[in-house]
Amino acid sequence: MLSFSLTYFIKNYAIKKSLVASVNERSSHTVPTPHGGGIAVAVTWFLGLIYLFLTDQIDPTLFYALISGVIIAIVGLIDDIVELNAKARMIVFSIVGTVGLYMIGGLDKITFGIFEVEAPAIISVFALLLVLWYINLTNFIDGIDGYLSMQFVFVSVAGLILFGGSHFAVLGVSVLGFLFWNWHKAKIFMGDAGSTLLGYTIAIITIYYANQEPSNLWICITLYGVFWFDATLTLLRRKLNGEKLSQAHKKHAYQRLTQVGWSHSRVTLYALGINGIIFLLVYFLPPLFSFSFMIVLLFMVMKYVDSKKNF
Repeated sequence: MLSFSLTYFIKNYAIKKSLVASVNERSSHTVPTPHGGGIAVAVTWFLGLIYLFLTDQIDPTLFYALISGVIIAIVGLIDDIVELNAKARMIVFSIVGTVGLYMIGGLDKITFGIFEVEAPAIISVFALLLVLWYINLTNFIDGIDGYLSMQFVFVSVAGLILFGGSHFAVLGVSVLGFLFWNWHKAKIFMGDAGSTLLGYTIAIITIYYANQEPSNLWICITLYGVFWFDATLTLLRRKLNGEKLSQAHKKHAYQRLTQVGWSHSRVTLYALGINGIIFLLVYFLPPLFSFSFMIVLLFMVMKYVDSKKNF
């Protein structure tokens, strides 16, 4: 209810002050729409975290790492209002990512079933890159109504079922209240204040649970597969095509489907269906097997998207 109400008031304030997301070459929407709804998600999330901390329902190390995300949200909010220099943003994200990783003790090791990687330098670089990539790719993928919100509702429910942490419930409802106003057609967008924060949050949670049990790394990465697979493959394909990576584009799978006439709701619901299959893989198969089948599944999905709209 807090997230729902805050989003409503932010929406009205943004309309009154003409704080709207303009339509550009990267946009999948055609009408200028208020943005900044991520503030409601962030406020609800942080208040929920504080409550969990005060009632001893969250590991203090995880709490300190997640609450550090307030800096990510503030930087995102500023970037929503006045566009910040990309290098400056990355410096801040790197510092916060390093602090967050320090709070949870970094990443212990990476297991590949038959062997493990425990070299501190390699693992530390991997962990920080994962945090930075998740922050940025989550921002990239936030492009159509309900898509990002629904993904995090799914991840939250899946995490609650698999791991049982109360923070998953808080995360889920923080996004769910916003989702009501973000469903097609969206009355408000999340903006960088929300998308970058959510990317940081899922990265920290991934590494935290990987330290509880090394195979959890593959479980968490698999559950977030729809997002990172699309973003990573799209980046690689653009690089191979010799495109300027800093240039705005509309080549993500979800963007190409909307270009051929799919509604935002249809794309989001199909993605939710794919996530349902991925959850069943994670629930019934060993982590590395579920990860492998997820890769095959998403390659098939990408081939289907290619058949609808060339890259």
